[in-house]
Amino acid sequence: MEPVEITEDGLLLRPWRESDADAVHRACQDPDIQRWTTVPRPYRHEHAQSFVADRARQWELGTGAAFAVCDAASGEVLGACGLNTIDRRHELSEIGYWTAPWARGQRVAVRAVRAVARWSFDELKLRRLLWGARVGNHASRLVALRCGVRIEGRLRAADPVGGAHEWFGTLLPGDVPAPGEVGPAGPGTLDARRAAVFGQPQPTLFATAGTHELSLRPMEERDLDAIVTTCRDPDTLRWTTVPEGYTRADAEDFLRFVQGTWAAGTSANFVLTDAADRYAGSIDLRLSPTDPLLADVGFMTAPPARGRGYQPAALAALCAWGFTTLGLARIEWRANVGNVASRRAAEKAGFAMEGTARGALHHRGNRVDAWVGALLAEDLS
Repeated sequence: MEPVEITEDGLLLRPWRESDADAVHRACQDPDIQRWTTVPRPYRHEHAQSFVADRARQWELGTGAAFAVCDAASGEVLGACGLNTIDRRHELSEIGYWTAPWARGQRVAVRAVRAVARWSFDELKLRRLLWGARVGNHASRLVALRCGVRIEGRLRAADPVGGAHEWFGTLLPGDVPAPGEVGPAGPGTLDARRAAVFGQPQPTLFATAGTHELSLRPMEERDLDAIVTTCRDPDTLRWTTVPEGYTRADAEDFLRFVQGTWAAGTSANFVLTDAADRYAGSIDLRLSPTDPLLADVGFMTAPPARGRGYQPAALAALCAWGFTTLGLARIEWRANVGNVASRRAAEKAGFAMEGTARGALHHRGNRVDAWVGALLAEDLS
């Protein structure tokens, strides 16, 4: 396949040259590139030399189309973008990209991916492009969305070495926005806001219950023994769905689960701690998979911390964060009918009780009725 150059939207995309190895080596020292791609670690200059040589060979063999993404005016290398494989039989390829750390914040990847996608559809006559990224790589996901990629699901244990999960999506002709067009997931949209939140480490929130200063922070290994104790408590077992005979292994699985849901951007799980950073309970905000403006809350309180007003304060702080930071419009609370302590906590946090839903919850082999309440964003204004 003959090498080509593409000039579009202020970028020059050209085949890699031997002289680009220095720029590649410098870019691939970046922690984010090392975290989210398969580059060798540590990344040495010989790796960069092999990279540019291998990409040039792809053009000769017709197996791929790798471009150095450069500034059209200065020629400076800003990143990489290209078709990693070209399947002529099925008329498809997989697109990949990275942006050099010195070029971020300029929509380089978005402009480059759109240009390569247009070229692949118009000139190579491909009918579909595939996209994939490790779950948690919200920057790559946001680029994909802005280029018209439809995120279609998640592959479990996609990485044969580390077992990491992977998002996957597809791009079809006609999906790609025009040069200069804002397109989907632009600045200020819900997708952009949430990528900025979940693409960073989980924050710590703060609340006050009377004279008690409380923290809502990410769960850590040092919390697991207290979680086991709380999950073995009769009242916890009565009103929640934690496994009976809860063990340390269950708590370790739960820690991995909550870390995974933060990375995926589907849930925010916090532990509630007192001024001495002692575990006082757990609380989580779970985003609806079907309604982007809806979430529900769940919580449990450690036995020594009950009756102190901790959960209402934590619930109010978490919901305020959900409305202002995640852009939610409605947060729902549900509890088994009879769970008066949970209902009181929700009401004190401002939730309006909306009624009883018959058979709404599955609880230890049975369908049970649930009290339902909700808090709206405007309730806090």
